[in-house]
Amino acid sequence: MGEVRRLFRFGVQEHSAPSGSAWKDKARLVESLGYKTLYLPDHFGDQLGPIAALMAAADATTSLRVGSLVFDNDYRHPAVLAKEAASIDLLSGGRFDFGLGAGWMASDYEQAGIPFDSPGVRIERMEEGLAIIKGLLAGGKFSFTGKHYRITELEGSPSPVQKPHPPILLGGGGRRMLRLAAREADIVNVNYDLREGRINPTLVRTGLAGATDEKLAWIREAAGARIEQIELSVTIFFASITDDRESLAAAVGRGFGAGAADVLDTPHFLIGTIDQIVEALRERRERYGISYVILPGEVAEEFAPVVERLSGT
Repeated sequence: MGEVRRLFRFGVQEHSAPSGSAWKDKARLVESLGYKTLYLPDHFGDQLGPIAALMAAADATTSLRVGSLVFDNDYRHPAVLAKEAASIDLLSGGRFDFGLGAGWMASDYEQAGIPFDSPGVRIERMEEGLAIIKGLLAGGKFSFTGKHYRITELEGSPSPVQKPHPPILLGGGGRRMLRLAAREADIVNVNYDLREGRINPTLVRTGLAGATDEKLAWIREAAGARIEQIELSVTIFFASITDDRESLAAAVGRGFGAGAADVLDTPHFLIGTIDQIVEALRERRERYGISYVILPGEVAEEFAPVVERLSGT
């Protein structure tokens, strides 16, 4: 690989807590365990609203970064989202990561009555939304005329602490989305191909190692020399510390028609002893360049020894 090898860092993706104090305790625990970030997704199901929850987590901590993984562009007008992003960044003292996506979960759209356009239309609209958000966060009066949005002499306010804008995270698993991310994002999150619109075996198979190699090729081709400025991240969807990784991997693989070896190679799964997981993450960084690992909140404590071993190395 031609790009610079980045140091490991770790984040946590959380969803909810039973009370405000429990949520703040959770954020403080994540920070104390050595994780650098706390992210929330953006769905209508069983989770906290990300804007309020991220601000509460930032208030409860001192160094922990907070962010969206990811805001759905279709749920908020980009002028509204730009103001919210700037406000979180200002009020958190510059600890906000701005993740944006084109939307993918069909059930959200169906249940809320939001039109679920084709992936191409949703990505096109998100690309315009991102241009508007970047323009408004940069300050001064901003105008934009596109196919989906029109902005006329709107002044972005407040001004974010991080200049010209908070780090932008874009992710995906399809060629068009990853090429866009390679051109526009500071953090590129390598994900499943979500065009199925719902989690099923076909979707999970798009996260296998061979498919991930192809995704990284798309990113590098589109990024060109810019690849050195990009941090590559991955979200872990299944993580377990176990002495019997083969049996557990085989059981996981049966759910989507893959063998144990394929499961253990998949960058979205972490299964094994602490030593095996540390080695797997090092191997994946060599193969893919992925150094930023986002773990599910329910395993944050269990995986703290991995974070301690690898963070900053």
